[in-house]
Amino acid sequence: MKCALRWNATDRQPFWCGLLTLLCCSNAFAADQPGASRVTFHGYDDCLRLENTTIRVTLCPRAGGRVLEYSWKGVNALYLPPGDEGWEYQTEKDWGTMNAGRFDIGPEQTIAPHPVLWAGRWQGEVIGPRSARLTSQPDAATGVQLIREFQLDEQTSRLKCRQIIKNVGTRPREYCHWSRTFAVGGGICVIPLTEPSRFPEGYVMYEPDSLINFRPRDPRIRRVEGHLIITGAPRHPKLGMDTAGGWMAYQTLNNLLFVKQYAVDPERPYNEVAGLTMSVWYPDGPMCELEPIGPRERIEPGKSAGFTETWYLAERAAPPKADLIDVRDVARQVRGMLVPESD
Repeated sequence: MKCALRWNATDRQPFWCGLLTLLCCSNAFAADQPGASRVTFHGYDDCLRLENTTIRVTLCPRAGGRVLEYSWKGVNALYLPPGDEGWEYQTEKDWGTMNAGRFDIGPEQTIAPHPVLWAGRWQGEVIGPRSARLTSQPDAATGVQLIREFQLDEQTSRLKCRQIIKNVGTRPREYCHWSRTFAVGGGICVIPLTEPSRFPEGYVMYEPDSLINFRPRDPRIRRVEGHLIITGAPRHPKLGMDTAGGWMAYQTLNNLLFVKQYAVDPERPYNEVAGLTMSVWYPDGPMCELEPIGPRERIEPGKSAGFTETWYLAERAAPPKADLIDVRDVARQVRGMLVPESD
């Protein structure tokens, strides 16, 4: 499509015709981007699809700015059960089930409730080849607006997920990135541990009555060759780590290895209660939550702060028993997938 914006002295509608032409050209450009399209998926007719020959990513602007699908050859690593197709947020009394690839901001225990950001309607746009942007409404409760940008590699499973926190209020705000991705349940977590750590066992366990156990014992959590292995639902589901390893891997039962890579800065404060750099919520149920956490960001009015986590997906057969996971081989496979980040 050729675009022209011309002034004709005899034409009484040059501005509106030119504007309409410009808008049509803009929409055509977005639709023509390689590996990017608008699709109907899970009951939503405005989803954005990013894909290459093996990977498919489906984004949902209408309910919480989520990733509904991150699949390898049609096998989804994210927990997206039937039953909530097309759900939309209406009131503060109904936050919805909000499954699959969720993102959020924290700190968890002190941030104001923010259903508009968490579950409300976002705007979605294609911004380049296999690239899209989701933008939330401005949120009065937190004073911020969120922007999420996604870019899928042309050939590999590498998916960059960048969340930007923009202060739209009139005073400084302090928040952090908080990823809350639901993967399919029943898998095995492999997390590299680093020294020094504040936690004697490499992790803490959140227990009833707001207690945080800094020396937990659980038969489904163990240390193996410098890694923390979670082979099933522990006695309490929420776990926290202060590792600076910069990645976490999750072996799914449907024979996928789901990896998240993210930056950790030991010189900066992390403002979760226990100073966590990541968390895992592993209930006795059909999902497992994988949660990289960013450092505290002090954001002045009109300014923004961003955090990037990069996802990878690969085929890997689940072991016949969780305890038989080959930690050394998982770490080798992860190292072969990771790409150094520039931001």
